[in-house]
Amino acid sequence: MGWQGTAWHGGGLRRRGLGLRRLACAMAASACLWLTAPDASAAWWNGDWQYRVKIGADAGARGANVTEPIGRTQVLVRLLANNFKFDTAKPDGSDIRFVAADDRTPLHYHIEKWDGLIDQVALVWVDLPDLAPGTATSITMYWGNAHANDASDARATYDSDQLLVWHFAEENGLAHDSTAHANNALTPGKRDEAGIIGFAQKFDGTSPVRLAPNPTLNIAAGGAATWQMWVKPTPPAQSSALYDQRDAGGVNGVTIGLQAGAPFVTVASAAGVARAQAQSPLVADSWHLLSVTAAADHVTLFVDGVKVADAAGALPPVAGAATLGGAAAAPAGAAASPLALPNFQGQIDELQVSRVARPAGAIMVADRSQGPQANLLAFEAPEQTSSFGSGYLGIILRSVTLDAWVVIGILGVMMLISWLVMVLKGIMVSTTSGANKRFRTLLRETARRPTGDLLPQLPAERVRTLGGSCLYRVYETGVREVNDRLSGGRTLVDGQIAPQSLAAIRSAMDAAMIRETQRLNSQMVFLTIAISGGPFVGLLGTVIGVMITFAAIAAQGDVNVNSIAPGISAALLATAAGMFVAIPALFGYNYYQTRIKSAVTEMAVFVDEIVTRIAEGDLGRRTRPAAAE
Repeated sequence: MGWQGTAWHGGGLRRRGLGLRRLACAMAASACLWLTAPDASAAWWNGDWQYRVKIGADAGARGANVTEPIGRTQVLVRLLANNFKFDTAKPDGSDIRFVAADDRTPLHYHIEKWDGLIDQVALVWVDLPDLAPGTATSITMYWGNAHANDASDARATYDSDQLLVWHFAEENGLAHDSTAHANNALTPGKRDEAGIIGFAQKFDGTSPVRLAPNPTLNIAAGGAATWQMWVKPTPPAQSSALYDQRDAGGVNGVTIGLQAGAPFVTVASAAGVARAQAQSPLVADSWHLLSVTAAADHVTLFVDGVKVADAAGALPPVAGAATLGGAAAAPAGAAASPLALPNFQGQIDELQVSRVARPAGAIMVADRSQGPQANLLAFEAPEQTSSFGSGYLGIILRSVTLDAWVVIGILGVMMLISWLVMVLKGIMVSTTSGANKRFRTLLRETARRPTGDLLPQLPAERVRTLGGSCLYRVYETGVREVNDRLSGGRTLVDGQIAPQSLAAIRSAMDAAMIRETQRLNSQMVFLTIAISGGPFVGLLGTVIGVMITFAAIAAQGDVNVNSIAPGISAALLATAAGMFVAIPALFGYNYYQTRIKSAVTEMAVFVDEIVTRIAEGDLGRRTRPAAAE
């Protein structure tokens, strides 16, 4: 009687439990999306590129220590095995990109050499629009995009005032101009692999290289120009011509050469000869950067980026062809120039000619970025969009075959289901434990108040907080069974519940306890499947992967550890994924089984306690009026 008012307030609580399940599903889905989403902690120039590294061009005291103006310049980026992993880029390097410090502006560049397989060295020229002296400028190199097209552009790397750039990388020895002016070599030379940057041109004193006639190389009267080249003289203290250009009459001309090993530059015209010469000879069998700038009324000679001599004199008009590694040929019928020198013996690398006088800072930057003591550029630690993209794990993931991905996908579904079950089970167990505590407290408080009921009625306004309590539902069953049997007093014997009725009440409460136990253990089977099935599914993927790897080796007929290791490691990844599924599920299963067993034991004790007190009549000594009759 009175029980009907408190019977099914739990319906709203069950709906609340359903809402908790939906909330847990949403939380698990959000977690999965968060785990699989790319790292957005730092903005990237383009998310299609997986890797990047910041490169500092430090013109300050800690780096190249350049204090003179620099302006637009091209720096040489050397990629070696100790600062770059070539296996993370495309085989030809066509996926690399360079971006300015704002991480938005792409920089022009071109690749002189890319060998990521044997020597593992790459030489890349990067155009810096305005390199500031005395400070560090940061650029970023991106790579790791299998779908990227080659963006290398030699012509765009240099400004329009750069008339000629020879890298000497051509196999036939015929130097090709990297600028847009097409000032190519007219005669071939001998390519040498032992250049200071990449390849060099080797001169034996017999065959200089003639430049193809081109109006862009003509020198204007009183104009400006810059000549720059790396030189490695072989015989010590030699006197030879390195670069010579003069007009058809043989009077006006510019000559850069060595006099007893000391570099010099002469500007000859009808007014005389202006000569700037260094005091010390170059060290034989070592590389040196020779640079010459000509302004309106003087020429300046630089060695290894440092000014060593200058002379007053303006450039005369010169419309003749130029020669590298020797003196220009005398015009037909003209006497040989008294300034003519023997041909050069040694190596020349990276010849550049401009029609402007480059700043002294730019010349020093060339030495500091290209020379053997290069200290301009500094590489920071590489970064990646995801931890799965680089290092050993990246190699493994790139070697995973389709069948292994299928197995890993199945394991991923098993992992998500097991994690979702653990989240839901955690909510259920915590809710049940808290509701049981509230129920016991409420029952004790209600039992202290004398009533005419054998089992006390719980306040209706507080029952709605007990929907998650398994003890409450067992108690609800007991109350219902007692009320049914007390109606009309048919089950009373000497004022007590008959033994047969008491046994029936216990059976009903035991049945309720079993249903609650089943509810608490629901979906735990998914954890047992993950625990026992995950490792076996992963092992199946490993066995299939190993079989495919050895089948591929048998088909190729070549046993190479470099070809075996990635396939085996990728196959083992399936087993590792299986263990990753099983281990968290095992921990969760053991933890929740302990909590569930505790709840079941509490219910069993509670049933015994209620049945005993019903038999003794301790909870309500006075029976109903109908029963008293």
